[in-house]
Amino acid sequence: MMEVNESRRQKFDFVVVLFPGVSGHPKYSYFFVPTNILTMRASMLSAVLRTAARPSLVARSARTSPLLARSASGHAQETFESFSERYVAFFQNAEDLFEVQRGLNNCFAHDLVPSTAVVEAAVRAARRVNDYATAVRVFEGIKEKVENKSQYQAYVDELKPLREELGVYKTFGFAF
Repeated sequence: MMEVNESRRQKFDFVVVLFPGVSGHPKYSYFFVPTNILTMRASMLSAVLRTAARPSLVARSARTSPLLARSASGHAQETFESFSERYVAFFQNAEDLFEVQRGLNNCFAHDLVPSTAVVEAAVRAARRVNDYATAVRVFEGIKEKVENKSQYQAYVDELKPLREELGVYKTFGFAF
């Protein structure tokens, strides 16, 4: 049930409205409502207060309006080769740990497994900025992205010379 604190009405232009259990709050949620709203008809008042109680619904409906919608077909799909070239160039030019980790987050966010050239560039960048843990985590990221053990083993075997060259020695087990 909604309660209105009428004692505040004379002194201020707003009153406090209490809603039980709104927004995950166990007891009450408080909203400041202009006093002129309280003079509206009851049905209009309840609609206004329901909207005020759920601002996420207003924001969501505004985001999906046709004027703000963008079509996904406006951008061309990036090929795997251009993706690989872009990230190899990015990791070759990364100057600090933040850039390397940001590039890894962006690279692994895509719905594909990066090529060995990208992995090699990422591991070299991690060792260039002197961060052994990030170099190891590149392999852990590959382990999470591949579909099975044999694919992961193929990456580990192909990058074995790189791991030995850069000193990335970790037990690359198969604890899937």
